[in-house]
Amino acid sequence: MFGDTWAHMPNYRRVFIPGGTSFLTVNLLERRTKLLTENIQLLKLAIGRTQRKYPFRLEALVILPNHLHAVITLPPSDSDYPTRVRLFKSRFAKSLPKTERLSAVRKAKGERSIWQRRYWEHSIRDERDFMNHVAYCYYNPVKHGWSKMPVIGRIQPIIAMCALDDLRKTINSSGRQTQH
Repeated sequence: MFGDTWAHMPNYRRVFIPGGTSFLTVNLLERRTKLLTENIQLLKLAIGRTQRKYPFRLEALVILPNHLHAVITLPPSDSDYPTRVRLFKSRFAKSLPKTERLSAVRKAKGERSIWQRRYWEHSIRDERDFMNHVAYCYYNPVKHGWSKMPVIGRIQPIIAMCALDDLRKTINSSGRQTQH
């Protein structure tokens, strides 16, 4: 009817920086559930399996009942964060029993109704941007009423500071992150 079916595909503007650092927000389709926290071990396993196959450094991560935020850094010659997001979403969905309702469209495409199709991505520009997004991860549970104060695990501040040291080395005189 419309000729080329790809003509109506969205054209997302994504920034691909080899070795870049990105802030990601990934949401469940059904925002009223607690699926992520109720299945946190399966989610961690899905992220870990993805990380082993397609390496990335996890600078910060917060998992809330219906969404997660992460700051990740890719290896110097790699800019393919969409594959990593697709894989951990897919691995997590496949680890769950098929109990969700499926729309006709998702059923026809063979999709699960676990995740929203899209996600938010922001390329970290500099040290201040990095620290703001890591802090956002720590404070997000407070914002959503899941905690009265930020919960910072023993390892996360160490990871964040090591990552900050690495990021400082990549900042050029203009204050922008350089490509590794």
